[in-house]
Amino acid sequence: MAIMKLIRRVVFYITALACLAAIAYVGRGWFYGAATIRELLAENKQLKQAITNLTLEDQIGYAKVISQENREGKLFTNVKFVETARDDKLKKVLEKNYTVEGDIVHFDALIVKFGDKMVMDGKEKALYIWRRVYGENTAPENGQMIEESGKEPQRYKDLLELLPENQRNLFWTNIWELANNSDKLKEYDIKAVYGNVVYSKLRKGLIYVFKISPTGQLYPETVPDMYE
Repeated sequence: MAIMKLIRRVVFYITALACLAAIAYVGRGWFYGAATIRELLAENKQLKQAITNLTLEDQIGYAKVISQENREGKLFTNVKFVETARDDKLKKVLEKNYTVEGDIVHFDALIVKFGDKMVMDGKEKALYIWRRVYGENTAPENGQMIEESGKEPQRYKDLLELLPENQRNLFWTNIWELANNSDKLKEYDIKAVYGNVVYSKLRKGLIYVFKISPTGQLYPETVPDMYE
């Protein structure tokens, strides 16, 4: 009996130690998975290198009118919105159609400008995410969504490929929420996080090419649609 009790006790301790080891391992993974945005922005060299590697943005997409029609005395514009790849202006990474009341259409984006410490080569770099499309008679909060804030933008899917998925998610979930925290912006060497809305009176036969400067200035250029 004494031997059986001893065996049961040994088995109990071994099982308990195995459980503790498993908990410790999971806890370790949770700890690293739950790294803060501060740690990521301030200490992660791979993230800083990825931001440094951002090419100087130029043409980032375009919009064109598919059709315009009157419905019960109101004008509606059907517009195609296209976002292009960072390394190929002819490659589409996002394409959506929107029907907007009126012919003055707003395109809303969020911009992040990084400072010298965050960018290793000292050159100004910026990220952006398209948010929504809306007409002049529509409140911005009722605009139609382009990309969902907190999700990885299609244009930057390869930007953070060297980072683990949990760190990529952490970055995209939190980066846009720093806009109203000046202390954290300064601490993380982010110059600004702000909204940029561009709008134009759209008409058929023209293409509205969106461009962004290295400093994060978003603007449209109008060119004839050669395929009309």
